[in-house]
Amino acid sequence: MKSIQFSFATQLDSIDTLILPVTSNGTLPEGIENIPFLPQLESLTEELYQAGDFSGKVGKTLLLVKPKELNVKRLILVGIGELDKLSTKSYLTALKAAADALDHCGTIATVNALVFVAPNTIGTNSQAWSAMQNAQVFQRSFYDYCHESRGEHSAKEPKLESMVFPCAEQSESVEQGQASALGMALTQDLANMPSNFCTPAYLAETAIQLAEDYGFEVNILDRQQMTEMGMGSFMAVAQGSITPPKMICLSYKGGNAEDAPIALVGKGVTFDTGGISLKPGEAMDEMKYDMGGAATVLGVFKAIGELKPNLNVVGVIPATENMPSANAIKPGDVVTSLSGQTIEILNTDAEGRLILCDALTYTQQTYQPAKIVDMATLTGACIIALGHHVSAVMGNNQQLVTDLITAGENTYDRFWQMPLGEEWDEQLKSNFADMANIGGRAGGSITAAQFLARFTKEVDWAHLDIAGTAWVSGANKGATGRPVPALVEFLLNETQKA
Repeated sequence: MKSIQFSFATQLDSIDTLILPVTSNGTLPEGIENIPFLPQLESLTEELYQAGDFSGKVGKTLLLVKPKELNVKRLILVGIGELDKLSTKSYLTALKAAADALDHCGTIATVNALVFVAPNTIGTNSQAWSAMQNAQVFQRSFYDYCHESRGEHSAKEPKLESMVFPCAEQSESVEQGQASALGMALTQDLANMPSNFCTPAYLAETAIQLAEDYGFEVNILDRQQMTEMGMGSFMAVAQGSITPPKMICLSYKGGNAEDAPIALVGKGVTFDTGGISLKPGEAMDEMKYDMGGAATVLGVFKAIGELKPNLNVVGVIPATENMPSANAIKPGDVVTSLSGQTIEILNTDAEGRLILCDALTYTQQTYQPAKIVDMATLTGACIIALGHHVSAVMGNNQQLVTDLITAGENTYDRFWQMPLGEEWDEQLKSNFADMANIGGRAGGSITAAQFLARFTKEVDWAHLDIAGTAWVSGANKGATGRPVPALVEFLLNETQKA
């Protein structure tokens, strides 16, 4: 994806396209500075408001070409509504509307004034936050899924090359926003790709390419190696498919050599039929998105490669299909995980936790991480509980959970904490093994996380259930790239703790 060149200038000499926020009463918000001909702009927006030509409602835009008495080729007015009611959501709605308007005009370079307007909820560092969101939103506007599977679809070719922010330099914030957008694009590409293209082997090839591009260490385990290691839980899921499974490991060493890394573990079920516990046919095509956790890990590593933070990070991805076959696992089968704990498989469609538990054990044995964050499109119950707006977070360390929630709030890639405890753990009891892989309908998202908690007792751990946020259905079906921004923010915040 083409990258925008971002820069800063406190004095503007020439303007190709100016993006200007306008309130619902036709005025310009306070904080708009360093813009030439400001009095003329104020008169123009007032005149348009009085004439009923532009309301200033959130997300409404108006493009003016060579407006009279203004030395600018194009002027894009963007509504931000009532200033005292401006929220993070409405601010981002306005930004996305501006990016869409920009995408439909002939601009090559632009000055973006929206950087000065930040929601009241953001606090004192609003300019840096706004710069980050501007960079992320406008860079993301370039995204277009253009894979060979789309046939003759022409790739989007944005004309925009550069943007100048009329403010003091906020380079780190802009770099974070842009890197997050590039990581999100990779996550979207992988998740949107049909499963006959995006196989476990393809995910491994993507990791190898990232390693070549950014100097990561990479290690790929195959079926024989994992079987010999004793990954009986992961291999039980993989045995139903002729497509070879992979354990994909990436390592970034940006911190001190002696520092324990932060581990990101992502579920990589490249297609989930449910196995013998077969899913209904309706919307089963969307089960290509069941590798959203894996795609997120790779997207975060893309962003890490761009930003090069002073931190050690490892990524571990168990990747497989979940298929019904003569060799597939059956309800009632008992398998032995890498940890030595036995599992009675009551539902083969609860396969994500079966591959993750071995990946979590392997991560601890191999990398001795200081913290683990796993992410997975794990349960439909999470969608019922939280809808499609926020991801669930659970964990055994409250500070880690709080840090993730804070990162999510700052990026508006939000998490909501759900509980863990002995009551839910008891639902996993089995008469025939150390545990069952499901705990019944009640509290399904919690019991899934409680299952994983049995494999992370010796390390600070958090689990992200992204089933409701990794993709959208309907006419605009597609991957969202979440929660890449929140995890990038989380990792950058971790560098401040060193």
